[in-house]
Amino acid sequence: MNTITETNVRLFASAKSWIEGEAVRQLYATAQLDGMRRAVGLPDLHPGKGAPVGAAFLSEGRIYPYLIGSDIGCGMGLWKTNLLRRKAKLDRWTSLRFDLEHPWEGNVREYLAAASVDSTAFDAALGTIGGGNHFAELQAVEEIFDAKGFKQLGLGKDQLVVLVHSGSRGLGDAILREHVDGHHAAGAETGTAAADEYLRRHDSAVRWAATNRALIAERFVSALGGAAEPVWDGCHNAITRLDNAGETLWLHRKGAVPANAGPVIIPGTRGTLSYLVSPLGDGHANLWSLAHGAGRKWARTASRARMRERYQLSELVQTPLGGRVICEERDLLYEEAPAAYKNIEAVIQDLVAAGIASVIATLRPLLTYKTRATRR
Repeated sequence: MNTITETNVRLFASAKSWIEGEAVRQLYATAQLDGMRRAVGLPDLHPGKGAPVGAAFLSEGRIYPYLIGSDIGCGMGLWKTNLLRRKAKLDRWTSLRFDLEHPWEGNVREYLAAASVDSTAFDAALGTIGGGNHFAELQAVEEIFDAKGFKQLGLGKDQLVVLVHSGSRGLGDAILREHVDGHHAAGAETGTAAADEYLRRHDSAVRWAATNRALIAERFVSALGGAAEPVWDGCHNAITRLDNAGETLWLHRKGAVPANAGPVIIPGTRGTLSYLVSPLGDGHANLWSLAHGAGRKWARTASRARMRERYQLSELVQTPLGGRVICEERDLLYEEAPAAYKNIEAVIQDLVAAGIASVIATLRPLLTYKTRATRR
C-alpha cells in the first residue's frame, strides 16, 4: 500500500490506483520544502497548481499558505432533513429555482453574528455555492454496513440528507493574494508578523466557510419544503496547529479531510455513491487525514474535450443511478462529468486496505445542484 519508501513521504494508494506521475513529483517536491517533516498522499491524489491535491503536509517552524491555495476553509458538511425517501418528488424538485448562485435575501450580518463570525467585504456571497466542483446534493441512504456507527450519528434509513461542498468564496482568494503580494510564495516563518497575520485571517476564513455551507444547506432544504439539522462538517483546505510533546507543528491539508474528529463523508461523483466512513488507527501514519473525494482523473480542459466526444448533455443531467443534475453551464457540466473523476470505490478500497478507514454506510445522490443560468 505504501508505494514510496522514504520515511518522510508516504502514498496511501495501491498499484491499481490512478495516480499521475506529476502528482507524485509534486508530493516529493513539497516534502523538500524548508521545515517540512512529512508528506502524505491519499488515493485521490492528483496534480494541483504547484502542489498536489489530496495530500497532507506536516511542517515545523514554517507555514506555506500557497499549499492551502485560494479557497481557504473549503470543505463539506452533512445535514439530516425531515424529508423522506419514499416521499421524494424528483420531477417537481428538479424544476425548482433554488437560486443558490444569487445572494441570500436575509440579513447576512445577523446570520454571521449568530455564528460568531466576523463580517467581511465578501458577505454578499454568503450562502452561495460557487463554481468548480462545489455543489449541494440531496442524498438517500443506500446501504448500512455498520449499524451501530450509523445509529450514533442519529440518522434514519429513510431520512434524506444533504451534502454541501463549498468554501470561503472570494474571501480566501483575497487573503492568499495579499499574502503572496507582500511575501511571495516561499512560506512564512512562524512567530513573524507575516505568519501571524495570515493565520489570523485564515482562521476567520475557515469559520466563514463553515457558516457559508450551513446557509447553503438551509436555503437548499427550505426550497424543497423541509428543514435541516447539522450532522458533520469537515474542512479539507486549511492549516491546523498541533501541539505535541512540547513542540508546535503545523498540519497543512490540501484536499484532505480531518480524520481525528469522528466519522467523515467521502463523496463520489454525480453518478456514483458517497461513503460515510469511520477513521481507524491512531492517525499518525496518514497525518490524521483521509481522502476528500474521488479525485480528478483529468484536468478541466481535457475533461471538456473528452466528455463532449463521449456524452450528450442529456446523459449528464440524469445519472445511471437515477439521480438528477441541475447545471445550466455547459462547460461546467462536461468538466464535472462522473467519468472525469477516479473510481470512488477504488479510493475507498485503498483506505480500507491500509487500515485507516472502515465503511459505515453508502449514500445515493438523488438531486445534485450546481447552478442555474445566472438570470433569475
